[in-house]
Amino acid sequence: MEVPFRPAAGALPGLEVLPLARLARRAAGHGLDVRTPVRAAFHHLLMVEKGILRLTVDGEPLPVPPSAWLWIRPEQVYRFDEGLEHAQGTLILFQLGLLDPATIAAASVDPPFAWGALLPSAEEAEPIERTLELLMEAYEETGALRLDAQIELVRHLLAALVLRLSHLYVREQGASRTAEAFRAFHAAVERDFTESRTVADYARALGYSSRTLTRACLAATGGTAKRYLDDRIVLEARRLLVHTELPTSVVGDRLGFPTPTAFSKFFKHHTGETPTDYRSHASGRSSESSVVRPEGGPGGVRCVRSQGGGASA
Repeated sequence: MEVPFRPAAGALPGLEVLPLARLARRAAGHGLDVRTPVRAAFHHLLMVEKGILRLTVDGEPLPVPPSAWLWIRPEQVYRFDEGLEHAQGTLILFQLGLLDPATIAAASVDPPFAWGALLPSAEEAEPIERTLELLMEAYEETGALRLDAQIELVRHLLAALVLRLSHLYVREQGASRTAEAFRAFHAAVERDFTESRTVADYARALGYSSRTLTRACLAATGGTAKRYLDDRIVLEARRLLVHTELPTSVVGDRLGFPTPTAFSKFFKHHTGETPTDYRSHASGRSSESSVVRPEGGPGGVRCVRSQGGGASA
């Protein structure tokens, strides 16, 4: 199900800050079940204080332990599996337009991203939590400031929080992810993956050799350009199979496959399952997933513990 941003009554434009405990009730008020896969058109930035929250994001089971953060991006397909009724924490819902272009660039807000739950070290957690507290105070200061001043203050504090969190993620991933060739390849794949499934086509269009694109992908993701391209197609197939009721033949057609058989063979080759079998278990409410995906591909998730001067997976 596609979910647009629906601000609560009286909330600031493009943003809502709420306790995790209120999420299920908020969703029910919009006719949604948090245990049903959805594809939201806005950002979810959540922090767990107590309990363990278990989600499935783009087909991968993902636990979020105490003191950890998770950033769910627009277009990712997710559902809450367990722990929402007991977990304590904060959820920030916001539209991308709330961040200025400089913040978006500095924080690597745009894809590609392969970010899972992040567990900062104690030294890193303190300024992050302090920034969150300031954001929550500003968000709740209705009437204490002019509305335009309050909106600008909240925007700046949200930008500060995003920059602090993204610094840890980007440092963990390494600077190679910003390589020009990889960024150009990623942008072209996002635009054209339903039209072309050969690296040579992208190489010609971008003015690189296929070998250069493969080297760039190896440095950024640990996989080849072909694997990156195939992973993106599989990811979109998974999303469509889980959050829509389109027949598998229509899903394959949307992804540019000439026949349903060609789509089924491609999907089974990369996941070990037919599209029908994947849909039958991935759309359920179990937090378990038997799908195996290579690490580092588009949309992958993992839990990262940051340790002061460095971070490790």
